Amino acid sequence: MYAFDYHRPATVRQAAGLLAKKEDAKLLAGGQTLLPTMKQRLAAPPHLIDLSRVDDLKGIAVKGRSLVIGAMSTHYEVTTSAIVGEAIPGLAALAGLIGDPAVRHKGTIGGSVANNDPSADYPAALLAMGATVITNKRKIPADEYFQGLFTTALEDGEIITKVSFPIPGKFGYAKFRHPASRYALVGVAVAKRGSDIRVTVTGAGADGVFRWAAAEAALKARFAVKSLDGLEHGPEGINGDIHGSPEYRGHLIGVMAKRAVASALGK
Repeated sequence: MYAFDYHRPATVRQAAGLLAKKEDAKLLAGGQTLLPTMKQRLAAPPHLIDLSRVDDLKGIAVKGRSLVIGAMSTHYEVTTSAIVGEAIPGLAALAGLIGDPAVRHKGTIGGSVANNDPSADYPAALLAMGATVITNKRKIPADEYFQGLFTTALEDGEIITKVSFPIPGKFGYAKFRHPASRYALVGVAVAKRGSDIRVTVTGAGADGVFRWAAAEAALKARFAVKSLDGLEHGPEGINGDIHGSPEYRGHLIGVMAKRAVASALGK
């Protein structure tokens, strides 16, 4: 690592002030992406702003018909939360699939959403449930937030403070994990809110997380695993690398979609 100045604000306002004053500063949430990148000397921010003591960024609660999760809530807190388990059990299960125990105890939902890694799990959940990313400046619908590989609608000086999930009637997530990193080679989320059904895919899209319209149409006719029989995504728009070809990932999308529907139905 290169030398840097370390800052630990106590409020969102202090963090935003530091972000505005310190040129090329980076926010430190769980550090699961930023710190390894710095260790490899692929990034050298002169200032790190640690959000771990900002209490306003923590907490999990149901507000009205939405589940609201503070940005600094760890994956472990999400997966073990009785509130999440009751409101959206599939989201608690998703958080339990992230990384290993060390990652789940340090990584945060805000950090994951801000980074928008194309193989991360939370983006699929946010897009499937039509969640809202809340920052210190505004509210951003998930449909507008995710804008490509590692790219979001966040502007300079914006800090994610919480994520609000409309509580769905049904939600399920399934992923085929890389055996070492546990990132999703393919992950599929399925959400049903009344007549609105969304199927979203992470880990496979050449441009990041995306919705699978054909699967949504099939499930609107009947929300059942069998509705996806014979439905394949194909390699179009799917990325390929040493871990899996576009054809392989395209096939996995169909497999994981069926498993996600089964999970949403409690099977």
